[in-house]
Amino acid sequence: MHKVWLLFDPRRTLVALFTFLFILALLIHFILLSTDRFNWLEGPKAPRAANAQTLVLPTMPA
Repeated sequence: MHKVWLLFDPRRTLVALFTFLFILALLIHFILLSTDRFNWLEGPKAPRAANAQTLVLPTMPA
């Protein structure tokens, strides 16, 4: 492992790694916020009007 750090500058490598991980974390969070199920800021959206209607079936006379 010592020879690997002789090839790469540790400071630049760690800064590049942390920058990549930070950008990846932001990307994952924005993807989750764009979904209805995992949006923890706005919550689930209200159901559409077509889904809110109920169907009343006629009953048979006894």
